[in-house]
This record gives sequence, C-alpha cells and structure tokens, in this order.
Amino acid sequence: MILFNQLKDYDLILGSQSPRRKELLESAGFTFRTFSIPTSEDFPNTLKPYDIAQYLARQKAIPYSEHLRENTIVITADTIVVKDNQILNKAADTQQASEMLSILNNTSHKVITGVCITSKKYQTCFFETTKVFFSKLTQDEINWYIDKYHPFDKAGAYGIQEWIGMTGVEKIEGCYYNVVGLPVPRLFREMKRFVQNFIL
Repeated sequence: MILFNQLKDYDLILGSQSPRRKELLESAGFTFRTFSIPTSEDFPNTLKPYDIAQYLARQKAIPYSEHLRENTIVITADTIVVKDNQILNKAADTQQASEMLSILNNTSHKVITGVCITSKKYQTCFFETTKVFFSKLTQDEINWYIDKYHPFDKAGAYGIQEWIGMTGVEKIEGCYYNVVGLPVPRLFREMKRFVQNFIL
C-alpha cells in the first residue's frame, strides 16, 4: 500500500486508551503505538454537536505538542451521542446508563466522531456522522445489558459491537466503524490527504 510505505519512517501515535480504536486502527493496517494523555472532556455549551466532537479531538491533541518531532503524527478522536440536540456522554453509574438507554430506546439518534491528525507543523480535523435506529428494548433487557457489559466508558452508554448492538439496533445510516469509535474509511482517506499535502 502506498500510504503505508509513505508512513514507514514516521512515528504514528494513537492518542487514545480506547481498546476499540486501537483494534480498528490495527485492522486497517496501520503500524502505530498508543500513548494516551488524559485531558478534560468539558466543552463550551454554545458549540453545535459536530463542533463539539472536533473541539474535543483538538483538545486531546494539545498535550502532545511537547512530544512532537519532525517525524511524529498523532491521531486523536472523540465520539459523542446526540439525541434531539442533547449530548449523551459517558455514564457515571448504572442509573445514568439506564436513563441514557431509555432515552435512546425505540428511536433514532446520531453518533458523531471528531478526529484530529496532528504533526509538528500541521493539523487537520474532520467529523463523521452516523444515524442509529434502536428497536424497543424492555427495561429488563436494558438492566441485563448494563449488568453484563458495564458500558460506562462509552458515549451513550452502549457499544454497537456488543449484545445491545446485535439485538437492539435495527439499522444504521452511515459508517458502522464510526459508531464503534473511529470512522476508519474516512480516516484512511484523510491520512492520504494529510501525507500528500503536508508531509511529502
């Protein structure tokens, strides 16, 4: 692959502790290392949802500035779940997870992932949106899912790759991998563009 040949001399870093993002990037063929620096997930309330996702991805990139060398490229990302302009972030506990899933139950919502690609001199950001349609789940099913999978590290308190996605999601419109946490097809295209425009 031409892109991978172009990146072979670069230190590609995934700035995330998400095992799902790591698995997706590995499956896409990239050679990289993970290096996570905790950052605040607060954002201005005046931002629109797609701006929030990109804002958070940019915020996650800031702490890497002192680690950037000429051959370093950092990928940071943030995924949010949006229902009727309400942002559903990670659930703090079982009750909050149940409340979030009740909001999403038997209706549709949007999953937006913002991604930043950062080098020493350049940065580009983009976002991807996927619409997810949930079927009707009983409260017992919601409770069972939370007890079994503990989805407290996921926006909207669910993982589409888990039981609830297999049985409770009727359909999606857009990129499946975006809902998992990283829009791989779009990222691949943006990486090619980044390398062509800013690296070569």
